[in-house]
Amino acid sequence: MEAPKPEEISHPPMDQLQGLEYCIDSNPSWGEAIALGFQHYILALGTAVMIPTFLFRLMGGTDNDKVRVVQTLLFVEGINTLLQTLFGTRLPTVIGGSYAFMVPIISIIHDKSLMSIEDPHLRFLNTMRAVQGALIVASSVQIILGFSQMWAICSRFFSPVGMAPVIALVGRCVEIGVPMLILFIAFSQYLKNFQARQLPILERFALLISITVIWAYAHLLTASGAYRHRPDLTQLNCRTDKANLISSAPWIKIPYPLQWGAPTFDAGHAFGMMAAALVSLIESTGAYKAASRLASATPPPAYVLSRGIGWQGIGILLSGLFGTLTGSTVSVENVGLLGSTRVGSRRVIQISAGFMIFFSMLGKFGALFASIPFTIFAAVYCVLFGLVASVGLSFLQFTNMNSLRNLFITVQRFP
Repeated sequence: MEAPKPEEISHPPMDQLQGLEYCIDSNPSWGEAIALGFQHYILALGTAVMIPTFLFRLMGGTDNDKVRVVQTLLFVEGINTLLQTLFGTRLPTVIGGSYAFMVPIISIIHDKSLMSIEDPHLRFLNTMRAVQGALIVASSVQIILGFSQMWAICSRFFSPVGMAPVIALVGRCVEIGVPMLILFIAFSQYLKNFQARQLPILERFALLISITVIWAYAHLLTASGAYRHRPDLTQLNCRTDKANLISSAPWIKIPYPLQWGAPTFDAGHAFGMMAAALVSLIESTGAYKAASRLASATPPPAYVLSRGIGWQGIGILLSGLFGTLTGSTVSVENVGLLGSTRVGSRRVIQISAGFMIFFSMLGKFGALFASIPFTIFAAVYCVLFGLVASVGLSFLQFTNMNSLRNLFITVQRFP
């Protein structure tokens, strides 16, 4: 393959982030790649469990409904991640559930016509179908803007000054959260030079090791009765036996389209969801830029970004067809994990997608990992979102700070 011309490279190699061990096309050994892929899968579990947990009770759902939604969300996340890494931007990005869709989904849940249904299970099914219909319509926003290359025209106006705050912004249980935060930072930053067989074990697998240690610690606290008389919300966030996922999960269950019934369509619901799709579009564009930096890749051209948005629209369409209870976007926390491990390999992300699909079908095993307390994930997010934010700030180095206009914009966005 012919080397790119100098004028085609926006950021010369000397401007790339330093210290990255594996870039987008270089891969660690298969054993290490599988372990790293499993680590990305564990991290993706946080959002996949949190979003249904916040919403399913409002809809009248049961623990069985929650398990089915979590399994479906993980299954679709795996498919969307493979589609994005194979045909979209081809960057090492996990496509996960998006919190941007929660506001319009909550407004659908509180629709008077749905709230008036007395049977909780029937209300859950009707609400799910309404959310599915709105997601299917909203997916057209990203599909049209992406595949028509209209987003390529828009993304050309995203200067480093504009992208820095976008990337920087994309990003209750003290006895568990604080130790997790300290342990993860210690392993990934201060003990990273510890090696076994020339492999930086603590830095590369800081997330897996920290979660294993704190998860065991949380289980000891639970078994000893430390949370026995604490408020219900504290028990839900801290105990390891309150998720009710393992007992409710089937051994084998393969999600399929329209499993909740035929979607229903409402113009008001659709417009609210389309606004969330626009938010997800902008958020993902910033995350793609950050992923390219952390994978030591040249910045994705405008047409590649637009193609990625088009495939992300396909992902939202699949979310609507399968019934995941949320739309899809780039998982910012998984982008941050690229920087923490210093591994930007696309193969690792594709392996993590395989884990998502595999464990979503084997319900009991997937539910075991999904029962990790939310507080553990929250502590990790504090570090990884901050890492992505710092990558966003690094884009300022490519800005002409002798320009008064750029200085004005920088002061306005970073007061």
